[in-house]
Amino acid sequence: MERVLELRVHGVSNTPPDQLLGLRPGPGGDGAQPGRVAGGAITGFYRASTAGRDDPITVEAYSWGQLTSGARTRRDVERALWTLLLPFTLANVALYARTGIPADPDRERWASRSGITAWLVRLFCLSLTATLVITATGIGVDLIGWQCVGLDCLGHLPGPWEFLGNQWWRQDTRALAVGLLLPLLLLAGLGLVAWRTYQYEAQMPAEPHPGQDGFPTERPEPLENPLQDPTFWNGEGQLRRAAVLHLCTGAVVAAAVPVAAVIIMDPPRGPRAAVAWGTVGVLTAVVAIAVVALGRPWLTRRQGATPLGRWSAAVALLTGLGLAGTFTLLLLPDGPAGRPLSAYRPPTGCVADPGIAGCRTDRSLPGYDTAVAWLATYQLLLLVTIGAVNRSGRRALVGPVAGSVLLPLGVAWIERGLPGLPGAPDGLSVWMLAVPAIAVALTGLLLPRTRPAVPGQPLGAYTDLAWGGRGPALIAGFGWLTAVAYCAGLLYWVSDRLDSRADPSGHSRVVPPLAVFWAGLACVVGLVALLALLVRAGVLLQSLRRAEYAALTTDGAGLSAHDRRRCRDVSTFRALHRLVGEHAARLIGCYATVSVVLVTLCCAAALSRSRPSPLSPSGWQTVIHWTANQGDTLLGWLPVVMSALGLLVYRTDTVRRSVGVIWDVGTFWPRAAHPLAPPSYAERAVPELQTRVAGLLALPPLHPDRMDGVILSGHSQGTVICAAMLLQLPRRWRRRIWFFSYGCQLTRLYGRVFPAYFGPERLRTLARALTWPGGHVAWTNFWRDTDPLGWQVSAGERDVPVVDPEALHPTGGEVADPPIRNHSGYPEAPEFIRERAVVARLLRRAVPSPRQRVG
Repeated sequence: MERVLELRVHGVSNTPPDQLLGLRPGPGGDGAQPGRVAGGAITGFYRASTAGRDDPITVEAYSWGQLTSGARTRRDVERALWTLLLPFTLANVALYARTGIPADPDRERWASRSGITAWLVRLFCLSLTATLVITATGIGVDLIGWQCVGLDCLGHLPGPWEFLGNQWWRQDTRALAVGLLLPLLLLAGLGLVAWRTYQYEAQMPAEPHPGQDGFPTERPEPLENPLQDPTFWNGEGQLRRAAVLHLCTGAVVAAAVPVAAVIIMDPPRGPRAAVAWGTVGVLTAVVAIAVVALGRPWLTRRQGATPLGRWSAAVALLTGLGLAGTFTLLLLPDGPAGRPLSAYRPPTGCVADPGIAGCRTDRSLPGYDTAVAWLATYQLLLLVTIGAVNRSGRRALVGPVAGSVLLPLGVAWIERGLPGLPGAPDGLSVWMLAVPAIAVALTGLLLPRTRPAVPGQPLGAYTDLAWGGRGPALIAGFGWLTAVAYCAGLLYWVSDRLDSRADPSGHSRVVPPLAVFWAGLACVVGLVALLALLVRAGVLLQSLRRAEYAALTTDGAGLSAHDRRRCRDVSTFRALHRLVGEHAARLIGCYATVSVVLVTLCCAAALSRSRPSPLSPSGWQTVIHWTANQGDTLLGWLPVVMSALGLLVYRTDTVRRSVGVIWDVGTFWPRAAHPLAPPSYAERAVPELQTRVAGLLALPPLHPDRMDGVILSGHSQGTVICAAMLLQLPRRWRRRIWFFSYGCQLTRLYGRVFPAYFGPERLRTLARALTWPGGHVAWTNFWRDTDPLGWQVSAGERDVPVVDPEALHPTGGEVADPPIRNHSGYPEAPEFIRERAVVARLLRRAVPSPRQRVG
């Protein structure tokens, strides 16, 4: 007797195996129980204890949710801390939102639109690592090692930091050497944690070898989708090489801060000059190699467990030499160029007596504030360049490149003058040039979008490209804003810890960078804009709800009060379905536009080195100062709030269903752009699912566990996992598989944001891959108009609408209203049950006799 297996794969809510299998507890808690038949404790395959070998349709559940949630153990705390790396996750996701990615990765060239965009995204990811590192350097080197050198200040720190207040450590720059250890230890911790997770990339499917068991060897299929690349889910070698690059560049950025400060305050001479400029040369070489290497095939290709190679060893060696030179320079005594370096420090005792002369002066580490402001500004310009090139191709480089060149020239003209040009007019400030320069760069985002050579029509309404091709910049930009918020809040919190009177106004003993002040102000304005966006979404939801309610109550004369109440409930879910599917992308784009304007003004203000004074007679300066302080206080709590939210996502199903979807979308993609991001669960789930399906289908005909056909049943995010697995599966196994998708986001979410993988043409590739020789497209998609995350696909498969609820009032002797299932309960729907019975018969007819082999 032919047997068919329905293999169910859950979504982000981490549905337990018993619910996936549809088991109901019997009286007294008895009844069928789920039992693991394959896999392990974290990811396993389960069947009901009552399932028999002679069942015509066997239901099996694949539970992968504990890769991201649901363990409710002490590991949940460790996983919750991964949420602090959300900026790295979003920056990594931006790589996959590019357009024009060729199906075969070996055909992508650096000079192409997708190649340049990939290089820019990787460069931005490298700068994001630098953002984290320069923040830790500011805490260790500037706040602790430079500004906080008195015992009255160091006593506020946990641990034995008081030794830095001794006379020997206060001389010269010795305390900076100790402070530099903080970012280096942070990098070491990040590298160790990330290294432990690279085991996911080592997972490869145990696919039966061709040529055995009577199956002939297949020719490789031409690649029509990047997800068909056999190395897509195995990039251990790429990760290790990229991690070396990021860690070494981070160490170089950390070392550059104190080295630049020493050169600014005390230009080296004699032996110190040899050490200083030699160190600068080595540090510059590491950064130059990193920038070039980001576009080279040895880093951009996923080539399995390839060794690190000569370039990685060279970068590591140069970084070691640069750090050795940095510590040597910091421990050497002052040079003869000018006054002692200790004269640049704030006086000792300012915490106890702020009235000491010099305590009210901002004496932060020279060059650090400027470095933070310029880093943020050029990250903004880099994001603009990413969006412009991905939208309009190489021609869009003109605007961002022009803005990037004009801005430093304008600043130099104002501050020092330029040869051959008259001096800058009096009263001309840096922000007056910064805003126009960034505006010139932003023109690249407004150029007409470059259409693909072979245009692919949208699969339906609201399935066109999201944000007009600016998706990579928007996604990476939100990651950058999160990183800036983390870092500004951390700097403010530490400065407040060191001196309770510290604030970004500058009138305190310990002064955080000026950019922290403007970040606090931007936080408040951004929250107000977010609140306005939520109000707009609420108004839109009510409008859609009224329209849906009017459609349901067209014949209002025959409806009871109970039916009207039910219509209101149904109209709410239908309105939410339309809000998410039709308006969510546009609302996010509007908020991104507001964020661009806000960030532009903040970067210009940070470059101008001006801040409103709380003591100014002008009322608006007092208001701005107070608002910025409140924003910085909120930012100081942001890492704690994010960690708590991450813990709730892992431990609370309700929070996970609403918030965890963002996390699971982000960690679905491999770490091909940022190697320090959280691990991708799909790098284990996809090969494991492939191994299970191919293994069951490849068993000998008389084997008791053999399955003659498989219904691959994916819900929500499980649909995406199943689609990725099917594109990796050899043709001979796909001919015995039928794909069920429900609660599916392949068109309205993945297809719009990741067009190179799930766009119209790439989804049609999946439909063609699932087409049997007889012409059947072995794919059925179920959807409800009350499901906020499930829509039609229209890529050539069969779309089946599911009625929800089944009726407005109890029927068939029931006393309770039929439930509104929205995003859940698809396998219990009558439409699903009927379709499964038909598909099972088709799978049995398609099974060849034991003597026939399908090539």
